[in-house]
Amino acid sequence: MLESCKAVKEGVLEKRSDGLLQLWKKKRCILTEEGLLLVPPKPPLPPPPGPPAAAAKIKELHFSNMKTVDCVERKGKYVYFTVVMAEGKEIDFRGPQEQGWNAEITLQLVQYKNRQAILAVKSTRQKQQHLVQQHGHRHRSASNSA
Repeated sequence: MLESCKAVKEGVLEKRSDGLLQLWKKKRCILTEEGLLLVPPKPPLPPPPGPPAAAAKIKELHFSNMKTVDCVERKGKYVYFTVVMAEGKEIDFRGPQEQGWNAEITLQLVQYKNRQAILAVKSTRQKQQHLVQQHGHRHRSASNSA
């Protein structure tokens, strides 16, 4: 869960809705080292009786599912950008130019991908060392029994 991660940046962005009218809706955004959380900006009303539904309103865009952040254009006081997800889904955002959200999301995405690549290399090296040790051990035990 991204909610447990430390916030790198917080603020309000507008997200274009998927519906027919494609309205811009304000979302409180929390950028972490693992991804982007989208939270409804208004404090929720007292929850109705039954299972809590507030958690379902938070949308997580995890960097592991994110491909790129495309800067579409700067128009007036806004910068418009698109988050492209691994499955091809595109999510359009806009925010004040001076806040640099698109740059900050891109930076965190690149850092996340770099961390994953380093972990993959370490994991591969550990597997190789393990195989070398196993192979060496088998070789030695075979020569000892001869």
